[in-house]
Amino acid sequence: MTEKIYTTKKTGMLMLFVIIFGLIAATGMILFGFIGGVNGALGALGILLWIILPICIGGLKVLKPQEALVLTLFGKYKGTLKGEGFYFVNPFCTAINPAQFTQLGQSGDISGGGGLLGALTKGGSGKETTAEFDAQMRASKKISLKVMTLSNSKQKVNDALGNPVEIGVAVMWRVVDTAKAVFDVDNYKEYLSLQADTAVRSVAKIYPYDIAPNVDTTGDGEADDGSLRGSTELVAARIKEEIQKKVETAGLEIIDARITHLAYAPEIAAVMLQRQQAAAVVDARKMIVDGAVGMVEMALDKLNESDMVDLDEERKAAMVSNLLVVLCAGKDAQPVVNSGSLY
Repeated sequence: MTEKIYTTKKTGMLMLFVIIFGLIAATGMILFGFIGGVNGALGALGILLWIILPICIGGLKVLKPQEALVLTLFGKYKGTLKGEGFYFVNPFCTAINPAQFTQLGQSGDISGGGGLLGALTKGGSGKETTAEFDAQMRASKKISLKVMTLSNSKQKVNDALGNPVEIGVAVMWRVVDTAKAVFDVDNYKEYLSLQADTAVRSVAKIYPYDIAPNVDTTGDGEADDGSLRGSTELVAARIKEEIQKKVETAGLEIIDARITHLAYAPEIAAVMLQRQQAAAVVDARKMIVDGAVGMVEMALDKLNESDMVDLDEERKAAMVSNLLVVLCAGKDAQPVVNSGSLY
């Protein structure tokens, strides 16, 4: 289905005045025609106007900026009304918006939650349920053309190594083709939400949570350093591209996608934290040992340059051992002064 613009002038205000004055005139015709006994045909004309003019009220449409109405006439698509203003269209045209009552916890949705079915089945007092039902029934059939944000609930997926990971994304999107959004899919909001979930799952399984050896995330056959935690911009861009390909048929445009939540699943979070702590301890110890070896080498070089003392290989080994113990120990050294000879 291809979108076509419903061509009409902004004559809504003029038609409103015509309808009001027509109803006033019809009332006068009825009064003079039947009650005043002037002319029965005049009264019949007044009754006819009272039947026709209220029907014309249904053709008055008000649009605000970045709003659209998809109009059908007896089941046939007539066009999309766009642009802010007060319009008058064929009163028998009906507006269609299949996502009218759909609420996904995103910007642009009407207040409340759970949709029309939720309003009918939600527990609580009868006053609250009735009020929510009334709010749902007053929901406009207009389609918003603004940029909206979809923030789906976080979902549990497996990364490239099979570790369970919780991830959530926020998707900025808008409707660009109202005809496709209304007629090519059953409900474009639910369709977008489902495609966002599947895109996140398909992209997340390509990357490990953290940098891992022998993992190819780009598809070039070579291992790289890509990861969910370290390559968030790249991952978000791939998620955006994946969603865009899936929602093209629904007339939607994905503006941006961002990762809003990323963490190991609770069942392995504690173990992974211990693993990270152990890796941090190993890295720290490695740095300490490298620094201690460098300091020992410097000390030996300084002693050889100054000819302060002549050390044989056995004494050098003892000195290196003592220095490494002092420099690599986690506690302050307790020196022992030896006033005698080593032999």
